[in-house]
Amino acid sequence: MKRRELLAAAIAELEAGGVASPAVDADLLLAHVLDVPRGNLLLVDTVSPEAAADFASLVERRARREPLQHLTGVAHFRYVDLGVGPGVFVPRPETELLAGWAIDALVAVRAERASRPPVVLDLCTGSGAIAKAIKDEVPEAEVHAVELSEEAHRWAERNLEGTGVDLRQGDAFDAFDDLLGQVDVVVCNPPYIPLEAWESVAQEARDHDPHLALFSGDDGLDAMRRLADRAALLLRPGGVVGAEHADEQGPGASNGGAAAVFAATGRWTEIRDHDDLAGRPRFVTARLAR
Repeated sequence: MKRRELLAAAIAELEAGGVASPAVDADLLLAHVLDVPRGNLLLVDTVSPEAAADFASLVERRARREPLQHLTGVAHFRYVDLGVGPGVFVPRPETELLAGWAIDALVAVRAERASRPPVVLDLCTGSGAIAKAIKDEVPEAEVHAVELSEEAHRWAERNLEGTGVDLRQGDAFDAFDDLLGQVDVVVCNPPYIPLEAWESVAQEARDHDPHLALFSGDDGLDAMRRLADRAALLLRPGGVVGAEHADEQGPGASNGGAAAVFAATGRWTEIRDHDDLAGRPRFVTARLAR
């Protein structure tokens, strides 16, 4: 079958299913089936009947809003690849900005203090995305990560194998008693969706991401409150914390949003909210008072 005809039919099916990026997803699924880079699809003229059947099956599943990354088995995050599937939160592109902030913070620590490696904790690590990206870009950093879900922890074990990251299983906000007061950077992508926002969650996330990684109390900030308290114990004086939040939890929120959570404790300075590439409030950072 002709590649162009296959892709045109797939795009139409994905559009009908409400997929946000039908052309991109169709390309990626066909590239996955053919085991070629997406950029090389233009070199493909015809597709075998067997490959066309496999492609059609994946397109049907994607049209039913199964996450693209579950179908390919891979999520790309900054410069690393991650195995993902049922039971683990699929890392989002916007979280790469939070990881980038943590990497910059660690580089700054390294420049200030050459006597020992910088120490970072990735709380609620999920697939291990942030921890793996940090270790990839700041290999001398001492990276620790924790995940509560047994299923997600298994994915993180697979993704972090051989990296040197210290991965643990447990409650992120009770973990690492052995590192109290010794950490330079705490980074966290906690659950932050309000329970009442169930209907507004994208179908891919609502039906396939673990709810443990999504929802956090009536206003979505329950985990953020625990993080503000726990990070204050984990960090050395002057250490920094960064955490992702929902669009609606930025500075314009009626309750002050994520930044107000840190301000309310009286333990944090330099509290700042950061936008994502689309200009939406995306993550908050703060420095532990000395």
